[in-house]
Formats: sequence, structure tokens, C-alpha cells
Amino acid sequence: VQLVESGGGLVQPGGSLRLSCAASGFRFSNFAMTWYRQAPGKERELVAFIASNGGNTNYAESVNGRCSISRDNAKNTLYLQMNSLRFDDTAVYYCKVPVLGVRGQGTQVTVSS
Repeated sequence: VQLVESGGGLVQPGGSLRLSCAASGFRFSNFAMTWYRQAPGKERELVAFIASNGGNTNYAESVNGRCSISRDNAKNTLYLQMNSLRFDDTAVYYCKVPVLGVRGQGTQVTVSS
């Protein structure tokens, strides 16, 4: 099982980023997926959840209305569209298969002016 995140970077407040998570080694379409984030000195936070078929999504209150999780099961890829980014969105973002307990290496998102 392998998960590889990409798309992070440095962005100004109010900007947007689209994170991707390429999955391999398991039947991606069978599993719900999540995005987590870990900021320095803060607890790990569940950002978003998406069901295996994409039919159900949930978001942390801190990102609700600003982020959108999606997936392309044909491409074995998970996405997180992040808009109206704020300073406190700065963190390492991970994708994770909750049932398998597997996550990627993370991608750094830094919001700074």
C-alpha cells in the first residue's frame, strides 16, 4: 500500500491549492479516504472524509465551506481543493486510508504573506 501526496507549497492568505494523493497497492475504489493535517505544536486534525464511491463527504468545522474533497477512482487519486487559505491552515497534510491505518508522507502547506 502506498500513498503519495503532492500539491503543497507556499501560498498567500486568500489563495488556493489543490492537493493530490496518488494511491497504489490496494483497491482504491473500495475504501473511504481522509485528509489529515498536523501543524507544529498542534494536535493532528481530521480535515475531510470521503466515502469509497464519493457519495458522502464530511469536513472539519475549521475548513467547512473552504475545502472540497473529491476522488477519481479510475485514476486512484484523492484530491483536496483548498480555497480562501488562512495562516492557520499551515500544516503538513496527509492522506490516509482509515480502515487500513496507512498514510502518506505528507505535503507541506504554508500560508504566508
